[in-house]
Amino acid sequence: MHELSFGTWLIHISSVIEWIFTIFVIYKISTSKKYNLFFWLSLAMVPNLIGAMCAITWHIFDNQDVLYGLVTLQGIFTFIGNSTLALASFTIFKKEETYG
Repeated sequence: MHELSFGTWLIHISSVIEWIFTIFVIYKISTSKKYNLFFWLSLAMVPNLIGAMCAITWHIFDNQDVLYGLVTLQGIFTFIGNSTLALASFTIFKKEETYG
């Protein structure tokens, strides 16, 4: 775990914690206020979280070449996550209901 500085680790870990918290909050809002589209938004965030966990796992094991497949997985999950987030956001934007 010595490959990254303390500050970089702090940013990596806090970002994952923030992402988990945000998914949970959006999910709770979707269920308590019956904003069904927001459920899909919280679900669309999961692939990005998986991608972040792939990156952190690779760094935990000092960026070993054996685990380089995690870098590929991270890229794939980031692409899927960005695509699903764009789709979920566009769907919420196009919906005629107003929230608030």
